[in-house]
Amino acid sequence: MNVNNKVALTESELDIHGQNDVNDTLYMLLDNLVNYSWIFNQTPVYMRMACSRYEYVKSYEQDDRILPNVWIVVRVDGKKFHKFSNAHKFEKPNDENALNVMNAAGVAVMQEFRDIVLAYGQSDEYSFVFRKDTAAFKRRASKLLTYVTSLFSTSYVMNWPKWMDRPLAYAPCFDGRTVLYPSDENMRDYLSWRQADVHVNNLYNTAFWKLVLESGLTNQQAEERLRGTLSGDKNELLFQQFGINYNNLPAMYRKGTILLRKRVVQSEDDQDKGRQAIVPIHDDLIGAQFWKKHTELLGKYVPGKYVTSSNVPRLLEEQLSEELDEQLRDKANIS
Repeated sequence: MNVNNKVALTESELDIHGQNDVNDTLYMLLDNLVNYSWIFNQTPVYMRMACSRYEYVKSYEQDDRILPNVWIVVRVDGKKFHKFSNAHKFEKPNDENALNVMNAAGVAVMQEFRDIVLAYGQSDEYSFVFRKDTAAFKRRASKLLTYVTSLFSTSYVMNWPKWMDRPLAYAPCFDGRTVLYPSDENMRDYLSWRQADVHVNNLYNTAFWKLVLESGLTNQQAEERLRGTLSGDKNELLFQQFGINYNNLPAMYRKGTILLRKRVVQSEDDQDKGRQAIVPIHDDLIGAQFWKKHTELLGKYVPGKYVTSSNVPRLLEEQLSEELDEQLRDKANIS
């Protein structure tokens, strides 16, 4: 069919239908032009110009672009996770597999956003630190917040069966917030605050659940026993009554999980660039040593080197295996 004839026909229809039907006829014309726009190798007309009298409503959208040159932190928090953990019978005081579901969701978010330089997770929360100069989503706060929160939530559900031996009774829910930090010191203090929170909460929870599960106290009695105690008192209680040296508990419970993008190599002398992956580590964020060791975080961001050991974390092993499988599939397709 001749395009010009089709357009001419539509224009005649415009005369016939009259002024009251001008909008409907205009949309018919636009549909016709869209159908044949490929002939002219051009973008459909309606994508290049405003054609609707309703388009003024876009002016009500708020400009929420984030200030330049600031650290952007998006933190997601589980909603009513106390109820969620009880419904799914999480091990007390810490469930390693449940924590790793959170970690796996954090890895998924970092794989999607290459401008996230560091993520930190503990309990039912995860914080994602974007580079100061990120241009992701044109630095729109609402876009960053909703994308990270929704991706984390869906990734949590997708990774659940990989780590947990029971089905989801119902879907978890996470809220999120975006916070800006103008200086390196501010950002470091934020992460220090979150890690200090891990220590306080985990020490209390460890002592509390030992009193409940092994000493037979009720929840109320355990609360009364620990009321007014300091960190030293709780450490002493764990050691004297239960033979537990708190410092010997798994670092993930005491310090949380840090996710870093690294180039994974076999040895320090390995000249190969290595394979990039998201590496989970459980280290002290508060002291200066961490930041000296991972200088790429505050300097020009280039993923640092990570030397694998004989004990590769499962989170890392799965990433490397997936990458290897993908390479094998690519080779098979080529051949």
